This record gives sequence, C-alpha cells and structure tokens, in this order.
Amino acid sequence: MKQQTKLTEKQAPLVEQKAEAQTVREFASTEELLRTDAAQTTVPPEIGERLKKSAAELRPPPARPWWKNLLGR
Repeated sequence: MKQQTKLTEKQAPLVEQKAEAQTVREFASTEELLRTDAAQTTVPPEIGERLKKSAAELRPPPARPWWKNLLGR
C-alpha cells in the first residue's frame, strides 16, 4: 500500500504561493542565459583558486597577429 499525504488547510496556501513565486523566463540568446546563470551561481572557493592558478599559467596573447608579422604590415 502506498502512503498518501494529505495537505492540511495550512499547507495548501503555501504550496500555491510557491507555485506562483516560480516564474518562467525566456532568454533571447544562449549567451544571455549563461550570463544570468553565472550571476546567480556562486563558485566554490576551491574551484575559484584552481581557476586563478590555471589562468595565471596561460601565456599572454601575442602583441601582434602572426599574419601581420608575416606580411610586414
């Protein structure tokens, strides 16, 4: 037999309020979705430290594009 839960009179309005509080939002582009998600999501400190360390190890971009050096412009 399955146990069925019945909402009490006090719980029923809370469920309705939660359903109303969740709004659907549409995004014009994927980038907008990612920016919104990134603004709402916190990065764990361990991952943030690893990311900073990894970014520090990257070499800087060249001062001048290779094709300009090749063509002498």
